Order: sequence, then structure tokens, then C-alpha cells
Amino acid sequence: MNRREFMGHSAGGAVALTMAGPAVTRLQAEVLVLATNWGFEGNTYAFCKKAREAGYDGIEVWWPGDPGERQRLREALKEHDLKVGFLCGGSGADFRTHLEQYKGAVEQALEWDPLYINSHSGKDFFTFEQNSRFIEFSLEKKGPTEILHETHRSRMCYSVPVTTAFLNRYPEMKLTLDISHWTNVHESLLDDQAEAVNNALRHTRHIHARVGHQEGPQVSDPRAPEWEDAVKHHLEWWDTAVKHQLESGKKQITFLTEFGPPTYLPTLPYTRQPLVNQWEVNVYMLNLLKARYRK
Repeated sequence: MNRREFMGHSAGGAVALTMAGPAVTRLQAEVLVLATNWGFEGNTYAFCKKAREAGYDGIEVWWPGDPGERQRLREALKEHDLKVGFLCGGSGADFRTHLEQYKGAVEQALEWDPLYINSHSGKDFFTFEQNSRFIEFSLEKKGPTEILHETHRSRMCYSVPVTTAFLNRYPEMKLTLDISHWTNVHESLLDDQAEAVNNALRHTRHIHARVGHQEGPQVSDPRAPEWEDAVKHHLEWWDTAVKHQLESGKKQITFLTEFGPPTYLPTLPYTRQPLVNQWEVNVYMLNLLKARYRK
């Protein structure tokens, strides 16, 4: 069996494994799966066109600071009938500058009435009190658009216990769950922190559907049989997060397929050639999520 035949055979087996017998079926909610432009080599129009052709319902992108790019984005979304969620954050090591950048981006993004705002909030080296300011600002904003805080390395929700402390202080806080970061941070599939993880799942309002593992935030290929256990754990976490959202009365369940480009995506030594096609893997995840969660 050559490499191409092996890859096809392995991928087919994994599809049968992960798409069959979902724990959550016949949802009484709209399920929206969004595309990431992370790693896409092309302009906004080309990205939106490709996302629509692949079957995505919308896109998640960073809030554009440039007015011209905002106009191009608005036109592309309208032409291709796509919904949008925005990433907002700050940059740099100075807390005050970082917070003001974040606030400004959120204020502008809210004017578009996006599906949600996903916050790359704070930094792991800011103090607990400093990072709390990002949460307090988000909770002050009342309206139809939820402002969420992503479980992300280098940001304030980089670990399970730190996020738990924030949730205990701010029970109204809502999360974007990218649990692949936590499997990496804690070098485990989190079985020893099940209670705290379940608490985070109850606060989840949006899911980044990337599969991590004990030594990294992204498996080489979720279709490969060696990652079966990691895929299984992530599906179970996502099922539980969806269940909690339904119980809370949420009418839209949103996912982002976020397998990233090199060097998130492993490459061959010396050549930097990716082991798999990033777009194809994300479309695989799109179809898996549709099969698992749509009515």
C-alpha cells in the first residue's frame, strides 16, 4: 500500500468513527459553522467566495482596523450571504495600552451586530486584577451580541485553574472554548481536571473546533487513526458544551473550524512542506460538525 492509498484508507476509517452515533442529535437550534482566514493566501473577496462554495455559513476574522478593508469585508459578506463573528484584542506588553486597544476594537465591532465577539483577552503575564478589567468591560456591554473570552495560550484564560478563578469571580462571564490549548498547557487530555473543565463547558457560548493533544495544540491530521483518542475527547467536550447551550435556551450554536497553517500544522524537515492540506482538513471538520449537530 503506497502513502496515498494509506492516507485515504485511514481517513475513511476515521470519518466512520467520528461521524457515527453523535451524542447530540436533532438540535432545536440553528447550527452555524464558520471558516477562518488564518493561513488563507488571498484577498477578502476570494476567501468569502471559497468559504461559501465549501458550505460554510459564515466567517470569523479579526476586526479590521482599516476602513477600506471594512468596506471590502462588508461587500464580500453581502455578496456571498455569509455571517460574521469578530476577533478583538490588544497587543504589546503595556497593560493600559493593551486594554484601550481592546476596548476600541470591541466598541467598533459591536456596531456591525456580529454573531459574537471573540476576545483574545489580556495576557498570561498581566496580574489577575489587570486581566479582570477586560472581563468587567465585556460585562458592562449590554445588547444582543455576546462578548466572549477565548481559552487561549498566552492570553488570560490560558489554563484551567486560572480560568476557573475568573469564572468564580464573574459567574456571568462567557467563553469561547478552544480546549486544544489546554490539552497542550496541561500535557494531558484533562481527565484529572474534569470538574473544572465541566464548569468551563457550562460557560461556553462558541467553539473553536480544533483538536489538540498532550504535546501540542493541533494534531497532525484528525482523520488519522493514531489521534482517535484525542478526537474522541474533543467531541465529548463539544457535545457537552452544546448540551449546556441548548439548556440555557440558546437558539444559535456556532463553531469555527480552526486547524491552522504551518507551523501549527506540522511540516517536513528542511522543506517546510505541510504534511496535509490545511483547507481540506478544515472542510473535513466542517462536514463532521454538520453531520454531528445539524437537525
